[in-house]
Amino acid sequence: IFVGIILVCACVIPGSFLVLRRMSLMSDAVSHASLLGIVLIFLVVKNLNSGWLIWGASLVGLATVFVTEWLISTQRLKSDAAVGLVFPIFFSIGIILINQLVGDIHFDADCVLFGEIAYAPFDQVKIFGHNWGPKALWVMGFILLFNLSCLLLFYKEIKCTTFDPECAHSLGFNPKYIHYGLMTCTSITAVGAFESVGSILVVALMIVPPATALLMVSQLSSMIGLSMIFGTLSVIIGFGLSSLAEKKCSS
Repeated sequence: IFVGIILVCACVIPGSFLVLRRMSLMSDAVSHASLLGIVLIFLVVKNLNSGWLIWGASLVGLATVFVTEWLISTQRLKSDAAVGLVFPIFFSIGIILINQLVGDIHFDADCVLFGEIAYAPFDQVKIFGHNWGPKALWVMGFILLFNLSCLLLFYKEIKCTTFDPECAHSLGFNPKYIHYGLMTCTSITAVGAFESVGSILVVALMIVPPATALLMVSQLSSMIGLSMIFGTLSVIIGFGLSSLAEKKCSS
């Protein structure tokens, strides 16, 4: 439950701005396309626990954004069509590489797509013989701190470029840099959550709580706070319902 709470709080920070910028589908694109980066880095380092996997996936996520933005700038495709064109290409290449080159490793599409948070407590961090708790808790904890730091340091810049890009540009902010910074946070968050919940559920965790909060409040800070509350409640209630269903099935 604690891993799930930390994970959803990390997801709703970039997710809130994706919803406000009407870019919810971009979270799906980044999370799926990042699979290609994971596979490519794994083929180099041959280690599923390498920290380079996150950076490789994040770079491919940014490449997805760059290519999508370029297609939109040609004015021949609308934003939804550009997103729908780019990320299936990257994702399908990643799936092909998994099936053809790393089929003998515990690295399959189902694991990346769906994940399994129930197994998170069994993957422990052990340093010098001491157990420091679940790996997912440490990874998502650092990502949560990273997202919170970016939010606090660049709050007015992100807020201004989200609601009025032209005003932000006149004030000396570069909306394009802020945009790619947000996409970087989205990529890192999505990749960090892969192992615990998979690339499909991470999209729901990024979008559903902020979208729900937006229906109830109109202030940005209140929206982010309420999103974290809704996300936390969904983790607790979801875990309770799944446990109840498991007991009924076993009986």
